[in-house]
Amino acid sequence: MISLIYLNYDEQEAGKVPRGSNQKFKLYRLAQIMMEQTDDDHYITMPEIIEELAKYDVTADRKSVYADLRDLSILGIEVEGEPIGNRYHYHVVSRAFELPELKLLVDAIQSSKFITEKKTNRLIKKLETLVSKYDAQELQRQVFVSGRIKTMNESIYYTVDAIHNAISENKKIKFQYYQWNVKKEMELRHNGAWYHISPWGLSWDDENYYLVGYDSEAEQIKHYRVDKMLHIRMSNESREGKEYFKKLDMADYAKKSFGMFRGKEQTVKMQVDNRLAGVIIDRFGKDVMMIPTDEEHFTVKVDVHVSRQFLGWIFSLGEGIKIVGPEEVVNQMKAECERLMGQYQLPQ
Repeated sequence: MISLIYLNYDEQEAGKVPRGSNQKFKLYRLAQIMMEQTDDDHYITMPEIIEELAKYDVTADRKSVYADLRDLSILGIEVEGEPIGNRYHYHVVSRAFELPELKLLVDAIQSSKFITEKKTNRLIKKLETLVSKYDAQELQRQVFVSGRIKTMNESIYYTVDAIHNAISENKKIKFQYYQWNVKKEMELRHNGAWYHISPWGLSWDDENYYLVGYDSEAEQIKHYRVDKMLHIRMSNESREGKEYFKKLDMADYAKKSFGMFRGKEQTVKMQVDNRLAGVIIDRFGKDVMMIPTDEEHFTVKVDVHVSRQFLGWIFSLGEGIKIVGPEEVVNQMKAECERLMGQYQLPQ
């Protein structure tokens, strides 16, 4: 609600004020001034508002500004006036986003590997327009928290948009896929062959964006790093693999695939130190069943895609965790241990 106080005004004086050349932008400029220069801690007086409007070649008087401030509520901009000393001070009291919410969005954008540095800065600049210039400084400081590795594929926005369009149109997509070589050059995989995939969803894992789709030729679900997809186009063919995705939980799929690397899905039983209970819950969720085996350990069974990435995760937790079944996975871990010992064996 706008709280404004009308002051005495001489109606005859209104006709003596020359109109500026940009009068038609008056309400827009007033909204811009209030949004940029005021917040819960920063106010602006009526003379200052009129002075700021004049910088845009917009003339104004007190009575018209009062009316315009009321009209801002139609645009969703709520302004309040508070008496401080012998003057009223005005400020915006509500916005679409609170500053802590925007900080969360900035952090998410900044930490996303699949968004380029250029696009990151552009997005954050747009977010800054949603707060006052004072609060925008806090968002700017957020940008320099850390220099994370970012993708160099500028077309990712259009790739994501193309994927969503294909899903909406129930069509397959075609694209080429690349990797980096030792010369730091983009190198098309499979000699530039086109991938023909039925897109069913997108997954964000380990700060990367993945397309999850059905490969009809291989007759299986596969995933692809979105920032490594090139020259994407929609196919005329309808999507396939619906029966697979009807029973696929995308969140569960990402949880089972460590780093989105695939492997044979198996139920793995592990013995874990109690001190690592939080690690297990963080990875597999609170619904995971942890059965005490003694005062210091518990066992847990989880469904995972057994890959080197999963085994590497087990290695990273040291002696606090041990795979105890099934035997096939235990043997895979033993083989991986032997491989590493051979790889790092000191020369005789």
